[in-house]
Amino acid sequence: MILLSAFVVFTFLIMNVDVQPKGQNGTNIGFAAVNLWFHGLTGANMTLYTITDWLGLVPIAICLGFAVLGLVQLIGRRSLLKVDLDIILLGLYYIVVILGYLIFEMIPINYRPIPINGYMEASYPSSTTLLVLSVMPTLKFQIDRRVKSITIRRITTAFVIAFSVFMAGGRLISGVHWLTDILGSVLLSAGLYLIYRSAVIMIDFKKQRRKSNENSCD
Repeated sequence: MILLSAFVVFTFLIMNVDVQPKGQNGTNIGFAAVNLWFHGLTGANMTLYTITDWLGLVPIAICLGFAVLGLVQLIGRRSLLKVDLDIILLGLYYIVVILGYLIFEMIPINYRPIPINGYMEASYPSSTTLLVLSVMPTLKFQIDRRVKSITIRRITTAFVIAFSVFMAGGRLISGVHWLTDILGSVLLSAGLYLIYRSAVIMIDFKKQRRKSNENSCD
């Protein structure tokens, strides 16, 4: 909740601090001096943009994979109530992430530094970075919960970290986003993920305590 609050405050600051009409077609951009300075350093790299754009399909595939897992459990157990609760919460979590993406697409805070295919597109927060940093940690979290092999866990951890860093850094260095777009995505995705993770851990704790009480009664 602290991170989500920080995201709200950060968004408010972007809309009110050092706002200058120096974006596309004279659109306003907050923290203009910092954003323009950083974008001047990176320039635009459309090859890197295209690579990270296509790799954005990876977290979507992960979402679909967990959806299939939930569906298999639903069919096999013949009841939604018997589907693992952490998987149900994961589905709800993904829906919240998608809603966050849609809201900022409909209400643009600022626009990309450069046009994409000739069009102005909403830039804040970076939707690809939001998707990657919201979904990839759930892959590690679920693998750690469901897989006993230490080797697989370590490989998954290394993949999640490397992929997340490459994608967030790639979107920034490619010059298709302002620096504040990436920072906003980091705050929002971290806040949302930690709420999901905390909810699952809390449920696990309550289950463990219930079992302990039942064993004590026996």
